[in-house]
Amino acid sequence: MALSARRLRVRERAGGLYFGWWIVAAAFGIQLLQNGLMSQSYGAYVSVLRADFGWSATALGLGFALQPVQNGLLGPLQGWMIERWGPRKVMRFGMVVFGGSFILFSQVNSLLTFYVIFVMMALGASLAGFMTITSTLVQWFERRRASAMSISQTGQSLGGALVPVVAWSLVTFGWRETAVASGLIILAVGLPLTQLIRSTPEEYGLLPDGATRDTVRPESGAAQAAGANSVEARVDFTPRQALHTRSFWFISLGHALALLVVSAVMVHLIVHLEEGMHFSLAGASLVVTAMTLVTAIGQLAGGFLGDRFDKRMIAALAMFGHSVGLLALAWGNSLAWVIFFVLAHGMAWGMRGPLMQAMRADYFGRRHFATIMGYSSMVIMWGMITGPIVAGVMADRFGDYRYGFTILALLAGLGSIFFVFATKPPPPVSHAPSH
Repeated sequence: MALSARRLRVRERAGGLYFGWWIVAAAFGIQLLQNGLMSQSYGAYVSVLRADFGWSATALGLGFALQPVQNGLLGPLQGWMIERWGPRKVMRFGMVVFGGSFILFSQVNSLLTFYVIFVMMALGASLAGFMTITSTLVQWFERRRASAMSISQTGQSLGGALVPVVAWSLVTFGWRETAVASGLIILAVGLPLTQLIRSTPEEYGLLPDGATRDTVRPESGAAQAAGANSVEARVDFTPRQALHTRSFWFISLGHALALLVVSAVMVHLIVHLEEGMHFSLAGASLVVTAMTLVTAIGQLAGGFLGDRFDKRMIAALAMFGHSVGLLALAWGNSLAWVIFFVLAHGMAWGMRGPLMQAMRADYFGRRHFATIMGYSSMVIMWGMITGPIVAGVMADRFGDYRYGFTILALLAGLGSIFFVFATKPPPPVSHAPSH
């Protein structure tokens, strides 16, 4: 009776639309909030915090690096929590921590308290954000997995449209008042969105991509076609089995090298444009907005192409986009080069991003995806950590970001090799289930 009631509620709420797409919509909104108010706006906070406290680029780069450290160390535990308690409970708790920590952030008065509270914010954002969202969407989509990932992740990109608003608020009202308002918005908007999150379609009498067990029979041609393209039709890897494949490490290392560029740009782009190219804070924020809008276009294109062509080759090509875009930003001295950077890096980031999780799910299956992704995050975090620190240290040493950006760009270009060789592993050896 309870299961039937849950099925009825989900189908009534869906209003004839497969409920997985409502989860995509909620994921879009949550990621828009997180990236618009924190990740994409971090560079704007860096600008005002440097002016207010005199902290160095290295110190603030290290602050941002604490987020991926926390994410990486939390990854395996978070994967277990998602599989044990379900994504909605994990996201609710994370959203409360995230919003509450943003309010506490308004009381920062030293570098130490900044670090402590930023780690709390990162913890909440991680539990309520990308990994939990991705683990959920993997369960609800197979044939259109890349498309679902890309649509949800456009929320990350369009969050960049909030950066000029945040920058305006920082200048007009102050960073402490902006932090309080951000925390209240997260609690008021983010918490209700978590109500749409559900664990698996099977709990509601559905199959991934909207099929039902009543409409797709095992002997039907539709079922055979679905099975031919379905991750569920293959044996799921356990975390131990995935860790013993070359593909797990190559995807993780390629992803980490891409994030060298992504994280460095998040932290240092606005300061580079202000100090190195004499943009105003408002003008630099508009560049961030343009970049994230291009990223959103790239994400939609990446989802469409990823469902039809080889995901790893698309990712390999995107790595060159990261590389040449950052080189243009480092050595270009005009608005035209900034525009080239926006187009190259934005498209590369957008097209590659959704494919990272889709590839892992295609290769390793749905059942243990959250835990496998958690272990992968321990590798990925090194890209997020290293990028801002290298750029910050080199800027403090040489007076600008050219050399730091160049090193990161060359490493990202080399990262394409990992995706080229990240071929699909053979199915693991199946064992009879224990009782």
